[in-house]
Amino acid sequence: MSDADTPREVNLLPDAIQHAVKPGTALLRLATTHTREGILDGAWWPRSRDIAAELPALVTALTEHLGPVTRVGLDSDAWEELPTRLTIDDRIVHIDSFPVGDDTILITRNDQDLFSLLVIPPHATPDAARTAMARSVRADNLAPAQQILIDTGTGRARPTAEEGPHTGPEHRGTS
Repeated sequence: MSDADTPREVNLLPDAIQHAVKPGTALLRLATTHTREGILDGAWWPRSRDIAAELPALVTALTEHLGPVTRVGLDSDAWEELPTRLTIDDRIVHIDSFPVGDDTILITRNDQDLFSLLVIPPHATPDAARTAMARSVRADNLAPAQQILIDTGTGRARPTAEEGPHTGPEHRGTS
């Protein structure tokens, strides 16, 4: 990672997983060829479920590596309020939302170039997030995002109604 105090950053493999992973981090395995292997192209660990606060940093960083991002597809159940578009770096990014529960974010560049990132829940522990992110960027990974989260003990992207929105580890023990 570049600077340990930077709140949101994107890192490229292979050595990025060796550094401390914290909320606001994205790990990417960028493969723009037609022969992509694996299901996921990377992972993103947002700091919150506020897409208007989280998405601009991700899109800005991805734009540096991929070129302009035109669309983002999100699971509507995993985020608080979802607008239909955001202006990021003076460009309009359209937001498509679907109640799919698949724990991913789809990034579109141009009309046909699509990147799929695992979304690590904001409440995940650093160890679980690091493990899930490392697994998601492996070229031989064939597990869907939801299975990676289950296998790594990371949990689901959005807590159930019984758990409430503020019951993750970052909210426990505070008053």
